[in-house]
Amino acid sequence: MFMSEYNHTIDAKGRLIVPSRFREQLGDEFVVTKGMDGCLFVYANDDWNAFEQKLTSLPLINKEARKFARFFLAGAAQVEVDKQGRILLPANLREFASLEKDVVLVGVGSRIEIWSRENWDNMDADSDMDDIAAAMEGLGLTI
Repeated sequence: MFMSEYNHTIDAKGRLIVPSRFREQLGDEFVVTKGMDGCLFVYANDDWNAFEQKLTSLPLINKEARKFARFFLAGAAQVEVDKQGRILLPANLREFASLEKDVVLVGVGSRIEIWSRENWDNMDADSDMDDIAAAMEGLGLTI
């Protein structure tokens, strides 16, 4: 399970250091794709394969299912960790998530999210946790 928050920077070539705790669980190769809310999602290969299976099992006759699968699969990239613990984020993914220099890597259970520092700060500031907790209670999650 991934958890915690780490602040890092992307260099001029688009490389990002992946925290060693995350690398231990991800291995040397993993998948980065477009995520929800304007961030990138990072999956270990086993978790990506399970997610990919779910996406490809969606009914082709459903337009929303096709769009949903296309969003994640077309944006996906297999990345490798170099000897310095960095990955090269493809330009299209950096652009999608507005990643320029300062980024935040956030562990959220079965995946990691990569956020621009600005978007992370804005997302966090806009959150009313009381309202969100009430909505989660409606989904069966209580604290």
